[in-house]
Amino acid sequence: MENIITDRVIIRKFEQNDWQDLYEYLSDKEVVKFEPYDIYSENQAKEEAVRRSKDEAFYAVCLREDGKLIGNLYLGKGDFDTWELGYVFNSNYQGQGYATEGAKALLDYAFTHLGARRVIAMCNPKNEHSWKLLERLSMRREGLLLQNIYFKTNRNGEPIWLDTYEYAILKKEWCK
Repeated sequence: MENIITDRVIIRKFEQNDWQDLYEYLSDKEVVKFEPYDIYSENQAKEEAVRRSKDEAFYAVCLREDGKLIGNLYLGKGDFDTWELGYVFNSNYQGQGYATEGAKALLDYAFTHLGARRVIAMCNPKNEHSWKLLERLSMRREGLLLQNIYFKTNRNGEPIWLDTYEYAILKKEWCK
């Protein structure tokens, strides 16, 4: 994949030396609050940067002005030409439109270069910033899945069930 360049960001493949910027946001409890993992240690961030550098589904989002990694996008291929979008951004860069700008560019890439017919995204209903981002992308809320997933268990080892909003957009809606 060639880099995707927008007005303010560059979307590129991860590199192994991205670990410090990755650690900066994956070690922030508020940033990972709705993610299926806990905060990362420095060693975990180093390992994750190596893993993501080999994973075609993860994209680093960097500032055009200085190359700083400020977040990541995820675009994984599923069945029936359906892809899944995800994102995590450094809290210092949230609320400034970077996630929207990057996700728009990646959606455009998915529909024009990857043969995507449909892109979906999932988020916790309590994560208002996330579902508002999906709605800014003109994605449609298709459902509320009740207690459909868990990432953690309680003291007794029982699942702590979470609800999920599911969003989607079709190529014909995006490319009109």
